Amino acid sequence: MGSKAVAARWAAFARDTNETKIQLAINLDGGELPPDTDPKLLEITEGHASQSSSSQRIAVNTGIGFLDHMLHALAKHAGWSMALNCQGDLHIDDHHTAEDCCIALGTAFAKALGTPAGLARFGYAYAPLDEALSRAVVDLSNRPYCVTDLGLKREWLGKLSTEMIPHCLESFALAARVTMHVDCIRGSNDHHRAESAFKALAVAIKMATSRVAGKEGEVPSTKGTLST
Repeated sequence: MGSKAVAARWAAFARDTNETKIQLAINLDGGELPPDTDPKLLEITEGHASQSSSSQRIAVNTGIGFLDHMLHALAKHAGWSMALNCQGDLHIDDHHTAEDCCIALGTAFAKALGTPAGLARFGYAYAPLDEALSRAVVDLSNRPYCVTDLGLKREWLGKLSTEMIPHCLESFALAARVTMHVDCIRGSNDHHRAESAFKALAVAIKMATSRVAGKEGEVPSTKGTLST
């Protein structure tokens, strides 16, 4: 008797405004990108935030190098395959591009995840990067909320303003409809503090979205639902 096929957890998404034009595709379990992925995304094969292996395909191009680096780390350590391209109004500043990319990512994540039945629901992780140590706790709650305390002191990390980093995390959480608490516990280097936070978040998300054997179809809630 064959086992029941597991539905793919993937989504392709486009967000087009006067401020940004974003194409995005994601597979929460790695592997191939969805069949309706924008062909332009498949053309992004080179860059500092691109890599391909037998288990993952990642290509990120937001126009902001440090944001690319953080989203690359998030996808890599969460186990996603992800392609994201953004053309934004960077002649104004970094705000719209950074915010909209994270809104788009959260929206695609929620679409790919669907109803979180049979999943762990909660995830938590610590991630170090040299002297920096961060902690992330995630709940696939359908109750969007985000608390961050990264203690960043510099004004900029590359061409990403540090004020946008917690805002990016919040934008993702609200669009993804998850509860997130992300804290950097210690560290003297702001690059390390931010990167360890994104890596901790990635591992926590991977735990929360993992399937629990024997719980297939069960909603992980005493209410019997995670809908509002």
